Amino acid sequence: PGRFCTGRYGFAATFQVTPLPCPQQAQAGPGGQCATCRERDDFRFAHHAHKGGHTPAALTAYLDQPHLLYVATFAHAASKVGTAAAPRRVSRLDEQGPMYATYLLQARDGRTARVLEDTLSRDAGLAQAVRGPAKLAALTDPDPRQARAAHVSAVGRALTALTALGLSPEPEEWAPPGCGAELRSPREGERLAYPHDLREGGHGFQVDSCSGSHALVRLAPEDDARYVLDLSALKGRRVLIGSYTSPATPLQ
Repeated sequence: PGRFCTGRYGFAATFQVTPLPCPQQAQAGPGGQCATCRERDDFRFAHHAHKGGHTPAALTAYLDQPHLLYVATFAHAASKVGTAAAPRRVSRLDEQGPMYATYLLQARDGRTARVLEDTLSRDAGLAQAVRGPAKLAALTDPDPRQARAAHVSAVGRALTALTALGLSPEPEEWAPPGCGAELRSPREGERLAYPHDLREGGHGFQVDSCSGSHALVRLAPEDDARYVLDLSALKGRRVLIGSYTSPATPLQ
């Protein structure tokens, strides 16, 4: 029981970061970190750097590299605008698990990208975040056609807003990992939200498909019914690997 510190990111090189585990394996505070790791985490200043906030030297160097601006659309047809450092071009979107995504342009640095992100939120009506529970609920019965239409509309608004600023966008579609194709596809057979709390008790299932932190699973290889769950619920939790079985799940 309880949540434990997830550590922090440290700068291994000018343009590279590496995850550093909490040396004390301390109990987690707000944001999933203990007080010591949070204080030593230079990345906490990144979200305010484009507004003139304090930026340590290592973070300044990291933000000085090219950043990409993108639009991502999820299974319930909600779209968001976001940014990614050039080395994180692919992994940033892979870990979020959208249905569709399009890179809009490459900015010269992270501050410029974040200013453009704020601009598209204001001028194109695009959110900067999509709630995890909404993403999960939509994957029980995804509608790729609706999501595609919403994505085309969101990208169109974003490109219009960027062009109005005198910029020359170069849109390029993101290629999703193949391991998530089944989860993002229209539902076949019984597909339900996993009804048990992953943060307690024992669980056992076979993973058929993964997109970001979301997984499509069956409780036994011969089961027809499948479940969608969000593995990010385990963030900061201590997990014992072994031979476990999920609680019985009655189906009507």
